[in-house]
Amino acid sequence: MSLNLELAMSNARVLSEALPYIRRFSGKTIVIKYGGNAMTEEHLKNGFARDVALLKLVGMNPVVVHGGGPQIGDLLKRLGKESQFIDGMRVTDRETMDVVQMVLGGLVNKEIVSLLNQHGGRAVGLTGKDADFIRARQLKFRRNAPEMNEPEIIDIGHVGEVSAINGEVVEMLMHGDFVPVIAPVGVGDDGQSYNINADVVAGKLAESLNAEKLILLTNTAGLLDKQGEVLTGLTSARVDELIADGTIHGGMLPKIRCALDAVHAGVRSAHIIDGRVEHALLLEIFTDQGVGTLIQNNTESEDE
Repeated sequence: MSLNLELAMSNARVLSEALPYIRRFSGKTIVIKYGGNAMTEEHLKNGFARDVALLKLVGMNPVVVHGGGPQIGDLLKRLGKESQFIDGMRVTDRETMDVVQMVLGGLVNKEIVSLLNQHGGRAVGLTGKDADFIRARQLKFRRNAPEMNEPEIIDIGHVGEVSAINGEVVEMLMHGDFVPVIAPVGVGDDGQSYNINADVVAGKLAESLNAEKLILLTNTAGLLDKQGEVLTGLTSARVDELIADGTIHGGMLPKIRCALDAVHAGVRSAHIIDGRVEHALLLEIFTDQGVGTLIQNNTESEDE
């Protein structure tokens, strides 16, 4: 058998494996949080754009929510303003918030929109301030200290949490055959802008849209057990056990809580996948093996 024929047969097997997944998820909404290496390395950026365009082409409704922390830090540095963090959260005064909006709503958002359009998508960029569709309030950050009777409340500025989401504008774009690309900036009742964690926005948006899947791209292989092996096919009850025994800790904990909140609110499944793998989206959605950690409601199965 010639090498070309072997390659063609391999491609045919891949397409055959993908067919039932395409049929199952056609017409379904997939909310994708885009960040990490997948957002900075050229070959991964192009692969992501092709993947999203393909999802739309085969009948799914992808929605992209993106981060941009490193890009914000780079611009602040060029402007001579030092980034300050408290327990991993950026202190965001009014001047920093202006930079956040420039980077997230401008530079990063429009780059992603352009990339998707180049690869056959019809992308439209927006922030939560458009049509006020992401309502926010200031995040009350509390730090516990052993010497204090009560937690210390620290003002970290224009850092917000989602108070409400009205997904009508996003649904309108999806039904118009567009791919919404969303920067995680919300607006408060007082008209102030707030920088919100992109994982949180993606999770809350998935809930609002009654999405089939929430997919979080990360710079890890997924959720690892204490031996460093990837865990997948997890129920929410099993995830609670892993949090209790310390398997899930550190920076992975907020992502897991975001995923859990989504599945508890009705999103059928949440996926934490390795964005460093080229075409990670397609591998997770269209193959039996996947490339990350799958979390589902206790009563559901991907095979149903």
